[in-house]
Amino acid sequence: MKLVYQVSEETTYQTIKEVLKIEFSMSDRLLLKLKKLQKISLNDEVVYVHHTIQKGDIIQCDLECEEDNSNIVPTPLPLSILYEDEGYLVIDKPSGIPVHPSCDHYTDSLSNRVRSYFDQIRLKKKIRPVNRLDKDTSGLVIFAKNEYIQECLVKQMQSKDFVKKYIAIVNGQLENKQGTINAPISRKENSIIERCVNQNGDISITHYQVLKQEQVEELFQSKSPTKTNNFDIVECTLETGRTHQIRIHMAHIGHPLLGDTLYGTPSPLIARQALHCYKMRFIHPITNQEVIYKSKLHKDMII
Repeated sequence: MKLVYQVSEETTYQTIKEVLKIEFSMSDRLLLKLKKLQKISLNDEVVYVHHTIQKGDIIQCDLECEEDNSNIVPTPLPLSILYEDEGYLVIDKPSGIPVHPSCDHYTDSLSNRVRSYFDQIRLKKKIRPVNRLDKDTSGLVIFAKNEYIQECLVKQMQSKDFVKKYIAIVNGQLENKQGTINAPISRKENSIIERCVNQNGDISITHYQVLKQEQVEELFQSKSPTKTNNFDIVECTLETGRTHQIRIHMAHIGHPLLGDTLYGTPSPLIARQALHCYKMRFIHPITNQEVIYKSKLHKDMII
């Protein structure tokens, strides 16, 4: 994968470094790394990044360098790839699988499966999940194929240009059919896993909207989804991305997620928290066009 820029009459940049820093928003760390690997060229010749440029010059930055990914064990298990190009993978993650390896899930995480897939396509790159989901939350996860793509997407998340939408099934019916929950979150005292609303915690903002019947029918791909007065189907949009944020916020307003045993109660209808990341929208780092990816609800949430 290469970044290419041709200098035109309208170009105001003076050096290669300005092009990479401003036009491509490249970090100093990655710029230094590519410089050391001699991956930056001007008119097909490796040059210093402070080299001046002129009309007609072609600047190229080669991102295809091998990386050590031996820290992740390859595990050849099924991987549901919804989209793939030279920059990233969009994966539909099942529930029950963590994104990252851990002591308890050293070989059976989503990252292990991605490492195995990279081996199959002979891509020797580090495993870079851009977003994360709880083990028992299903839905969309993006894996960047190189450091530059990862940087671009993380920056979009920080600037709110990367939109993530979730479907949650919550206990009870919300009085306000749409709203914003602005409640800071911190780690719960004496707990490794659990978080809580705490005025001294990090800013955490969730926007929610109870879906209408016709929206539910479209989402569930059914003409007559189950109707009940015991729960609402809610679309949640994250403005911040704290651990367990939606689960904590919905419990905070008195409507914990169905099946959430950590912040609510078990349910005979589902064996996990009813939460699915079903939609992502962001700007493609290479084409600069808006892209949208969607994941169908998994079977255990169609109740």
